[in-house]
Amino acid sequence: MEVQNNLEKPLNIFIKRTIDYLGAIIFLIILAIPMLIIAILIKLESKGPVIFSQERVGKSGRKFKCYKFRTMYEDAEERLKKLLAEDESARKEWEAYYKLKNDPRVTKIGKFLRKTSLDELLQLFNVLKGEMSLIGPRPVTEEELKIYYKDYARYYLNVLPGITGLWQVSGRSEITYEMRVFLDVWYVRNWSLWLDIVLSLIHISEPTRLGMI
Repeated sequence: MEVQNNLEKPLNIFIKRTIDYLGAIIFLIILAIPMLIIAILIKLESKGPVIFSQERVGKSGRKFKCYKFRTMYEDAEERLKKLLAEDESARKEWEAYYKLKNDPRVTKIGKFLRKTSLDELLQLFNVLKGEMSLIGPRPVTEEELKIYYKDYARYYLNVLPGITGLWQVSGRSEITYEMRVFLDVWYVRNWSLWLDIVLSLIHISEPTRLGMI
């Protein structure tokens, strides 16, 4: 059942933001050494910067730089364009999920980081900057909002995007983008503190996802 947008209430916004800020600080303190090790491994495997940032759309349409540990080779975009032009099945997979299971752009350490979500640890800094939340819809590009969210974009724009959320614990790349949009809308319209707690516990319990809450 759908109810009113609970995240429009000032008290709920304050509670969620307070938890985000305190949680981000605690996680950064605990994970400081693992993050340093990850940075060293990335640098040893392939040339390029350790940190990757890409513009995403945040709350109220504000653009921000979303941080991640680099998981791809420097010529990633060229590799993607070539693959999509030559492989029809890969192109269909990309159009349906906006992701590829066997992505030739991803480095060896990058595959591990993505599988465990450790590449997203740097987004804790986005949380501290007030650009993201610990839990919420995954940050998207302006193009994704236009192509996939369409009239539902207003729900996404009502909240801060999150490091993890309902989509991730519901199957992530195993579900279509249309279902991802549905889950994002449902989350925004049915938010509660208990829902965030449940999503956090589910994320922690997944054995293949070591990185985040």
